[in-house]
Amino acid sequence: MAPRVSVIVPVFNDPAGIALTLSSLLEQTDDDFEVLVVDNNSTDDTRAVVREFAARDSRIQLHVEADIQSSYAARNRGIRHATGELLAFVDADVTVEPDWLEAVVARMADDVSYLACAVEIYSPGTETFAGKYNRLTDLRVDYFVSRLDFAPTCCLVVRASLIEELGPFDDRLTSSGDLEFGNRVAAAGYPLGFAANIVARHPARTSVRSLVKKAIRIGHGKTQLRELYPARYGRPRRGLVNPGAYLPPTPRALRTLVAGWETLSVREKVGVFALFYLLRLAKAYGQLEAAFAAQDRRSQGTRQPRLSGRA
Repeated sequence: MAPRVSVIVPVFNDPAGIALTLSSLLEQTDDDFEVLVVDNNSTDDTRAVVREFAARDSRIQLHVEADIQSSYAARNRGIRHATGELLAFVDADVTVEPDWLEAVVARMADDVSYLACAVEIYSPGTETFAGKYNRLTDLRVDYFVSRLDFAPTCCLVVRASLIEELGPFDDRLTSSGDLEFGNRVAAAGYPLGFAANIVARHPARTSVRSLVKKAIRIGHGKTQLRELYPARYGRPRRGLVNPGAYLPPTPRALRTLVAGWETLSVREKVGVFALFYLLRLAKAYGQLEAAFAAQDRRSQGTRQPRLSGRA
């Protein structure tokens, strides 16, 4: 008999993170599930860690996506091998409470096809300023669902039938594949559910460097979205000439996007402002970098790889 839920976990070079996630999933009170870990060409001990867990529990499977270096390609490979009615996506290093799966199944029973879970960002160990910034600004899932029509893939649950109807993630995207998929679901007329009481815990990024790298990757995704879906997101040039991509944040934006802004000290507010602006410029740099890469592809006559579907 097929399990009710297939939990799909992409991973790349993160043996400690995947161990945390698998330990968390194996503590679930509802045991009607399978876990498909998809390794995206790791070069360290990640696969060995997954194999150790799989040897102890048959619900855990290891799959490998070596053809395309993309978390969305890894998720799509998991989708192709999944047998559950529900597909739950979490990231390696995310942990959940023992009743998480039970709560997900109960919520999806209300004829929900797309469900975003809440995310609690926490700082492991002593909190750095970058970690605090990440905790206060990132993964505001309620905002993403209500204002941007998507949920991040670290805390998303969908019906398998929805993937069969609308297709999988677009693995040509470096970033924002979750945004594109959520927008596609909303455009098809499906309501996007949000469960504030179903929580996944995600460790904060603790260095400015890691935040900058993520911002550049998001910038890549923005340009790719415009290149691949100009009717929905506008032409790439439009994003590059938008002055908002280069201007500092306004106080109104900071009050909206930074949790607990009013409780911060003046020094903290100045630091948050500076880091917010730095990351905005990093996103703009990422957009420019992706635009030049796209121009190179066009000049060489090459194309983006195909969107992979579900078998």
